[in-house]
Amino acid sequence: MVKTASTMLALGTAAPEFQLPDVVSGETISLATFSGSKALLLMFLCQHCPFVKHVQAELAKIGHDYRDRSLGIVAISANDVANYPDDSPQKLKQMAQELSFNFPVCYDESQEVSKSYTAACTPDFFLFDSANKLVYRGQLDDSRPSNGIPVTGQDLRQAIDAVLQDRAIDFEQKPSIGCNIKWKPGNEPDYFG
Repeated sequence: MVKTASTMLALGTAAPEFQLPDVVSGETISLATFSGSKALLLMFLCQHCPFVKHVQAELAKIGHDYRDRSLGIVAISANDVANYPDDSPQKLKQMAQELSFNFPVCYDESQEVSKSYTAACTPDFFLFDSANKLVYRGQLDDSRPSNGIPVTGQDLRQAIDAVLQDRAIDFEQKPSIGCNIKWKPGNEPDYFG
């Protein structure tokens, strides 16, 4: 397990377009799917990562807590399934159903969407406002596997609440920490230097 921090993409960045299949419904999901939402949360995750497993119940809870609050949510997984078969679309579908995710879980087979967002780790969170401008990127909260801090979703929830209430997000944004995205051989992004 390699600890990797999120890249902390510049605030104000426009959300890159994407079109990806939802592993549960088979529908194509894009930015347009969430038009009319006051905010959009993109989460990069996978099925096997211990950091994701540590917070997955809270991710499901966020989906249910904000169900009627004009927040669009989509999860994206990009891991190389040839080398990490536990992250296949079938396993992602099983995870989404077992956790009762009420948001699409998409598979980024080409890994190009993940690169366009400079996603680095699982989990990695990106929150956009109604104009699809980045207002938050970083951690769910201070909890990590085995650090003894309860999973609350505090940092991400504060950011979501601020956007939905038209308030500025004025607290320090800390990078998310997780397993590195499992890039296909030769497909590693250049944003790691």
